[in-house]
Amino acid sequence: MRSSLFRASFLFLLAFPAAADDGRSDPLFRSHDTLDVTISAPLTTMVRERPTEEYVQGSLGYTGDDGETSTLDLKLRARGHSRHEICDIPPLWLNFKKSQVKDTLFHKQDKLKLTVHCQDSERYEQTLLREYIAYRILNLATPKSFRVRLLRVTWVDTEGQREQQVRYAFLLEHKNRVARRLDRKDLKIEETSVAALDPKHLNLTSVFQFMIGNLDFSPIAGSEHNECCHNYVLFSNDRDLLLALPYDFDRSGLVSAPYALPGEQFNIRSVRHRIYRGRCQNNDYVDGSIDRLRTIRNNVFALIETQDGLTRKVRDLVADYVQQFYDIADDPRRVKRLMIKKCI
Repeated sequence: MRSSLFRASFLFLLAFPAAADDGRSDPLFRSHDTLDVTISAPLTTMVRERPTEEYVQGSLGYTGDDGETSTLDLKLRARGHSRHEICDIPPLWLNFKKSQVKDTLFHKQDKLKLTVHCQDSERYEQTLLREYIAYRILNLATPKSFRVRLLRVTWVDTEGQREQQVRYAFLLEHKNRVARRLDRKDLKIEETSVAALDPKHLNLTSVFQFMIGNLDFSPIAGSEHNECCHNYVLFSNDRDLLLALPYDFDRSGLVSAPYALPGEQFNIRSVRHRIYRGRCQNNDYVDGSIDRLRTIRNNVFALIETQDGLTRKVRDLVADYVQQFYDIADDPRRVKRLMIKKCI
């Protein structure tokens, strides 16, 4: 067995800290424990009609740390672009009543994105958990990132047409709450320039994208007919350069979603093939970004080894893929050849 897998097997014994935190996270995102919830809704209609404009009524029940069971009224609708078309079970928007969430675990939450298992199979559920890990790795590297909370959802179809089932899902911190946490506001523009973005943070996310093998992003422009930026959100304040935070990692090599194919412009056969897409004017920050990801190396492998729900096979595949990045990061010649000289 490769040394990376031995390291991962050992590191689960270590106590690893929570994600790098600024102390301002909402209650829902302060813990990384898997939260058991029950979502009741007209799931047959949701799956068949995939409403993207009209919400359907439902509820979310959970048990708090105090042992008390709470039920919150909920409105749900489908969301997303490619996954909306690909998935039998589309990703969802959850819309809570502000008056009900006050002083609960969901305090301050209004609308939240819920990423679900896409297709009703173990392979797709493992894919979801791999994307969750990608978010958590970035959380370990920097608090300037989207928080996530893993759920174990009992799905109840109030129309009585679908059998009750239990599947993993995860919630993504809303950009408005990220903005508050970082003392910024989210910025909606058609495009921007590299010079307008915080270079240190942009490079850290670029090296992270290389780490997880992601090519499906642009921090300066939106995809066709969409506003800026493709799988990045921009945040501004009156003092600093723009902050670009990435999201949606399902088409990365680390996740290896069954539907993920590399763009034709990259001339590669698999999304697991890494290509560095950092900006040349930020090359001076590459060593610092690599050092930051080295600092969290043990925590990354511990995260992978202890992650709820992963099969042994997938756990080893993810650890091996991450180790391949660290093999590059530990070799200055490969960093120069595969990253510095490949910059945009």
